[in-house]
Amino acid sequence: MKDKVKKGGGRNQVKTDVISAANGDDAADIKQEEGTAFPVKIQGAGVEPFELQVNAFWLVQDAIMALLSRNEVCPRSNLSLALAGTTLDPHAELQSLKGLKAGALIRLVEEPYTFHSARVHLARVVELLRASGPHDALREGQSPSVLETLTHTPGKNARRNSPLKQDDGPPPEYLLPGSSERPLMALLPHSSQSEAPSYLKDLSLSCWHPPPGHRKLQGDFMYMTVVTIEGRHCDITSCPKGFFLNRSTDDMFDPRPAQSTPVCHCLTDLLCHVSPTFKQAFTTLKNRPPQPPVEAMPTPYHTLCWLGPPCASRLYKNTFSRLGVDEQAAAQTPDWNEELQAARDLSQGSLEERLQRDKVLLQVNSAFVRTVMQAAETVIDGFVEPVNGNPEDPAFLWSGLFMSQGATSPAFGGERGRRAAQRLELKCVQAYSDLEGLQGLHTLPTAIVDYRGVRLSAQGLAPGFESSDQDQGLLYGVNAGPQESRQRRRLLALLAQAAKSLFIQRHVVVAPKGHQVPLFTSLDAQGLLGADGRFYLLDVFRSFPVDANFCPEEETPKNYQSDSGLPKKFPHSLCRLRPELVQAFIQHNLFIFRHCQFTQRVKEKMDENGGFEECATACKECFGTSLTYMTFLPGDSRATDAVRAACRDVGSVSDIIFEMRFNPNVFSPGIRFPPSESASTNLQEKLLREAAAFIITHQIPDFLQCCLHSNEAPMDGVSLKQALHQRGINLRYLGHVVKAISQSEHKEQLRHIMRSTIGEIFTRSAKRVFNHFLQGVDVPSLSAAVSHFLSCLLVHHFTPSPVGEEAKKKSRRRGRGAGASESTPWSMLTGSELWNLVCQDAVETYGVSDSLGSSPNHLVENYGLQKLSLLREFCLKTGVQLRLRDYILENQNKAPFSPDDILNIFPVVKHIKMPTADASKAYRAAQTSIQKGLLDQAHEQLKEAAYLYGRVCDDLDPEACNCNSLLAKVTFLQGKAAEARSVQLKTVVISERVLGFDHPNTIQQYALLAVYAYAGGETTLAQKCLLRARLLLLTVHGEDHPYTATLDSCLGLVLTEDQTGQFLKNALKLNTSFFGPTDLHTALSHHLLAQWMCSKGDYRSAMTHEKEALSAFTSLFGEDHPQTSCSKEFLGTITKQAVKVERTLRQTGSESAEQTVECLSPTSETILEQMVLVTGI
Repeated sequence: MKDKVKKGGGRNQVKTDVISAANGDDAADIKQEEGTAFPVKIQGAGVEPFELQVNAFWLVQDAIMALLSRNEVCPRSNLSLALAGTTLDPHAELQSLKGLKAGALIRLVEEPYTFHSARVHLARVVELLRASGPHDALREGQSPSVLETLTHTPGKNARRNSPLKQDDGPPPEYLLPGSSERPLMALLPHSSQSEAPSYLKDLSLSCWHPPPGHRKLQGDFMYMTVVTIEGRHCDITSCPKGFFLNRSTDDMFDPRPAQSTPVCHCLTDLLCHVSPTFKQAFTTLKNRPPQPPVEAMPTPYHTLCWLGPPCASRLYKNTFSRLGVDEQAAAQTPDWNEELQAARDLSQGSLEERLQRDKVLLQVNSAFVRTVMQAAETVIDGFVEPVNGNPEDPAFLWSGLFMSQGATSPAFGGERGRRAAQRLELKCVQAYSDLEGLQGLHTLPTAIVDYRGVRLSAQGLAPGFESSDQDQGLLYGVNAGPQESRQRRRLLALLAQAAKSLFIQRHVVVAPKGHQVPLFTSLDAQGLLGADGRFYLLDVFRSFPVDANFCPEEETPKNYQSDSGLPKKFPHSLCRLRPELVQAFIQHNLFIFRHCQFTQRVKEKMDENGGFEECATACKECFGTSLTYMTFLPGDSRATDAVRAACRDVGSVSDIIFEMRFNPNVFSPGIRFPPSESASTNLQEKLLREAAAFIITHQIPDFLQCCLHSNEAPMDGVSLKQALHQRGINLRYLGHVVKAISQSEHKEQLRHIMRSTIGEIFTRSAKRVFNHFLQGVDVPSLSAAVSHFLSCLLVHHFTPSPVGEEAKKKSRRRGRGAGASESTPWSMLTGSELWNLVCQDAVETYGVSDSLGSSPNHLVENYGLQKLSLLREFCLKTGVQLRLRDYILENQNKAPFSPDDILNIFPVVKHIKMPTADASKAYRAAQTSIQKGLLDQAHEQLKEAAYLYGRVCDDLDPEACNCNSLLAKVTFLQGKAAEARSVQLKTVVISERVLGFDHPNTIQQYALLAVYAYAGGETTLAQKCLLRARLLLLTVHGEDHPYTATLDSCLGLVLTEDQTGQFLKNALKLNTSFFGPTDLHTALSHHLLAQWMCSKGDYRSAMTHEKEALSAFTSLFGEDHPQTSCSKEFLGTITKQAVKVERTLRQTGSESAEQTVECLSPTSETILEQMVLVTGI
């Protein structure tokens, strides 16, 4: 009977060796450095001897960094390595050292401190002693990793069969289908770590610091005072040899060493000598199990978390705040541009050199972005004075950064145009930076940051550009003037090469002085020669082609205008096509013309002259190609004329080959072209209209068609934005997406996309209103103003209390009269007024007139939007961090948010993304291999890609997350379930820390981890992962989403409680609603329900559902498909069992039958196969 159920329940699409791997030994970590890793022995510097795994390609300084991170060595610093008595050069490669082989003995050597290195050592000690509490990441606004606290296993190092804490019972009520409760407190459970131990009462700079002149000359760097847990007060001196106790007291300065005090190279050694309690706590700290690198390493960029700790106050005092190590004032202002360009100029000859270059680029850009965040807070909080006297566009210099808001121009659309110009400048700098093989053309390090409603552009300072006179170095641009030089020719060659890669057409414009200027870029761009001898390209924000859909003054076909309402006016005049759209448009036209129209038009042109067959034959003989791909040389004039005419018809900028390029200055106001450019300009205008129409006629319908058949459709604004941008659809087309869904016959099946789109329109419009709102708020009122804004935004017809009313109530309770209070403009804002402002912005920007209704309740009732989801989206977009607690958003008489709920506002930075070229290349090759069905080859390529990502970014990158996820899938399909589980554990942590603990990708990674955990027999872990994924999905989007059906199907398979049926029935309802009754998703849901009903002995209902599944499989695959045969066989098994039960009923009666009914339960192998099918592995 078991065999029959297994046969019917399984889909015969997953081989049984996938399941059998669950019984194998634990898989070791993937061997990354094949043939290059070997162990060496480490001893010296007062540490116990231990073994270290090194790689031959490492530099000596890489080995030192690896040593400093080891528990045995930390927090020691200022160490060097010695081999056979010789100190090793930090920049030498290990493989170049004579005598270094496996098992070699390397000694740690303590080097004398300098003042700087002593401060670095002190900072390392403080960092180690500040134990990471469960909410430290939240307090810094960083997204935490919740996996370890969820599973109570130390991540990747956990034993697969280690016992997990069993659930207390069935899933909580708020996770059951149909529940409307959304508790925020459940999102971030408390850590399983114990509270941080106390090491010292106080550690601060001494009252005798800094050392007087005569003590400096004797080597004293600094004086510190320590108060131990035992209550002992000690003064410590830092000197080149290390640290020792001096004889100073609060009342007397005596820098001489105390009697019988050692001089310790490491401060913690001295503290252990002074305090037994410190020694015990410190020993415990050093013996703790090491964290996996993906949990311990800092992320390259800040991943915002919109929720903060439930307690806003500090849980423990900052013992080390008075040491001054937090400031870490740089000895000199960093030169960001020189650091970035020097990294870009690094050699790329070998793989090792390219990896080193990519790593350095990432490190420089990461440090640059962190500094931009700090600079935004410092500047906007008022700690920096502007360097210019222009109050409309103040500019600031801070820590090597030039920061400005940019001037508002009426021609670009005021404030909206200014922000668009800043965003486009960043995107175009990214486009030029991504050009492969283009050495010599440089762009400045660039980022934009939004903080407290203000957007600032941040750039590094380029050499020679600080002065106002840039004309000396100006080699290219509309204002450059006629000149001829070797540098100019070199720059023009670089610009021509870049223009070819970016599909920019060379063109000629009329300069303001009347002369003609040839351009390879937009009109504003300037090419300059810096004082460092490098060519720099500035002001590239108009490099992308104009979006003709938002040029209302231009003519378009009447039928297109009536159908789409385009072209129309936009709030700013910098609407540009995305490079993804340009690429898709070119590929679309190339495909069309190669396969039909191009050949047909050549044939028509040549048939007019009666020579198609003759010329085609001649061309094929001469050029060895067919008409579809041929490029004609002067020869047969009829063939040449035909191809030229065909190229003109299809919009090619070349007469002899299909080639599309775009003029970025066409349709730009105020730009004049000479008469000689009229034909080219007309062609460009035609191309731009077609490209703009391509968005409406192809890209938006393709996007909706994809969403119609995918269960991994966008869940929130971030994933919606990513999906649209991948197809080149700008977010200003959100209104057209709404219109397309409203007019679709599949409107009901696309309701989740409509919900996300309306939510995105609402939150983006609310963000613009919020930015303007914050401009009128002074700093002491920020928390109150933000909480007031959120209350007005999300509570139906919220009206604020009269100013001072709350203060009067509190004062009466305290027995005092209320003082006078001032009325502020922001406090007078009501919910109705705010809603009108948001709707007005939505109409101007997206053209949605009545979609938002008159209150947030309209969005809830008409689209199924959740106020909690809107709150999350708004906070992520604006940088607002809320206190972790449950908010009641339905009471219009009481504000749901108080000033204490607003924990912080963090800067939101958009920055350049640095490439990981070799890793990305290997990852794409693996994807190609998978499409061809070459799993073994794909597995090797993915291992290589994962290794390369680890070398460059320590796996903390979105692409590395996707690579590891795919590696886990392929590994699982090869039958290595334990290894897949190990890789997937790391993937979940990466997704949580890099993308966000509640990002849609994190939800999907938890579901995949559940499958691999179940394959290893960890049913409890699988349940926890699926319930975690469901909780996140309910918060991010709500229950009405296709992926909920995926999670519910898996939960129905792994849960053993009575709720199994609830989840499976909900999955069937959702799949039927989104995909229809004959879709594969729906058929699988019917089968799973039939299987569950068999396990309950309800064979009649099981037959009904399996008949539906069989009907769908037959419709999809036909009668002879294995899927259909399995379903037919399982239906036969159910029918026989039902007949048997019916016969028993007649013979023995209902009471006896209940005792003798045999239930068909699926095997673990069958359940695993079905989870694999449901999740799409």
